[in-house]
Amino acid sequence: MMKSKPKPTSAAKSNAKKSGEPAVTAKLDKSETIKAKDFAIMRRIQDGDMVAFNEMVNNYKDRLMNVIGRMLSSTEEAEDVVQEAFVRVFQHRQSFDFKHCFSTWIYTIALNLARNELRKRKRFKFQDIFEMQGNEAEISVEMKLPSRLGPTLEREIQSLPEKYKAAFVLRDVQEMSYEEVSQVMSVPLGTVKSRVNRARAILREKLLPKVEEQHALSQTTLLATGVL
Repeated sequence: MMKSKPKPTSAAKSNAKKSGEPAVTAKLDKSETIKAKDFAIMRRIQDGDMVAFNEMVNNYKDRLMNVIGRMLSSTEEAEDVVQEAFVRVFQHRQSFDFKHCFSTWIYTIALNLARNELRKRKRFKFQDIFEMQGNEAEISVEMKLPSRLGPTLEREIQSLPEKYKAAFVLRDVQEMSYEEVSQVMSVPLGTVKSRVNRARAILREKLLPKVEEQHALSQTTLLATGVL
C-alpha cells in the first residue's frame, strides 16, 4: 500500500510561493508615473494628435516659464523661447528617443534656445540658504526668507553668471535631481554640484547682510512698540 504524500505545511507553501511565483510588481513612484504619462502623450503626438500636444503644452508651459523667465529676465522673451521650444518638440517629434525622459528633452531644447538668445544680446519649497554650509551637495534650498526679500532674491538670481544660474534654477527651483540637471546641461555630475554650490554661496554672501538688516529693523520696531 502506497503511502500518501504529506501535505505541505503553510510555511512550505509560503516558501514555494516566494521561490516559484513572480514577485508582485511594486507601485510606480511619482516620477515613474509622470514619465509613463509623458511617454503616452508623446506617442499620440507622434501620430499627429493635436489634443495630446495641447495637453503636453499645458503640463510644461509653467515649469518652462519658471526656468526660462529667470534665465532671460524678460517675460516677453521667455514666452517667445518657450513657444519656440514647443514648436521644436512638434517639428522633431519623430526623433524623440523613448530611452530618455521627455522632461529632460524639452528642458534641453528650451535651455539651448535661451542660451542662443543670450548670445544674441551679448550678455547673456526653499530650506534656509544660510544654514546650508557644509551640506550643500545634498540639501535642496527651500525659501524661508522674510517676505520682503522675495524680489531681492529674484534680482540676485538674475545676476548670477549663466552657468551657475542655470544649475541653481534647475536644481533648487525646479527641484530636478543632480543627475537630471547633468543631462539637461550636458556637463558632468560633479560639475553640476560644484556650480549649484557656488551659486548658493554667492546668494548666501549677497543676501545675508540684507537678512541681518531686516532682522535688526524688526527688533527696533518691536522695541519702539514696547516703549510706547
